[in-house]
Amino acid sequence: MKASAILFDLDGTLLDTLEDLGRSMNNVLDRKGLPVHEIDEYRYFVGEGLSMLVKRALPANSGIDVFSDSLAAMRAEYNAHCRDNTAPYPGIPELLAKISNAGLKMTVLSNKPHAMTVSMVAGCFPKVTFDIVNGGRENVPLKPNPAGALEIARLLKIEPGQFVYLGDSKTDMETAVASKMYPVGALWGFRNAEELENAGAKALVASPDELWKILKKSNYSIP
Repeated sequence: MKASAILFDLDGTLLDTLEDLGRSMNNVLDRKGLPVHEIDEYRYFVGEGLSMLVKRALPANSGIDVFSDSLAAMRAEYNAHCRDNTAPYPGIPELLAKISNAGLKMTVLSNKPHAMTVSMVAGCFPKVTFDIVNGGRENVPLKPNPAGALEIARLLKIEPGQFVYLGDSKTDMETAVASKMYPVGALWGFRNAEELENAGAKALVASPDELWKILKKSNYSIP
């Protein structure tokens, strides 16, 4: 494989968003008099969009009205607090600078709503130019459906097999496998090595610098 581009997941990969997601959802639950969760529990609630997060956070017997009201409240709450504590993981800004200087294409694909994804990437990485940043959109199925990843490859006119896909969850690895990109699991994210390997990760990295070594090895034009 010769890497010409990299596709990044956002939450748990580029940005540590767990506290803001958990606090926002807990605020919604608390206002409704419903049980809240430890922040660490949200590691297993996130990754498949806000709708799934809300569904997992609500009590199992919640009706459709409670779900709909909670989803609307979560969208408003998280939109207001999505950058209170969120920040890039250590080493990510340096990694992005190296990739950019090497001339590789950089893209982001998230299950977050599209406008929020674009805003958070711009706000957290003001000096970084990504070639494509896409979040969840009505006309494109969410990950693990490969449609969003394949759309990015098509727009950049780069074969999927020349993409390294970095993500931190089963959803990401399944997306990479389905789109025929090279799946790399980020161990600093929300899920563990076993989940990533079982979902198809071909490599696991414990730090952004380890990903840089994979990129250099796969592309001999990188100095």
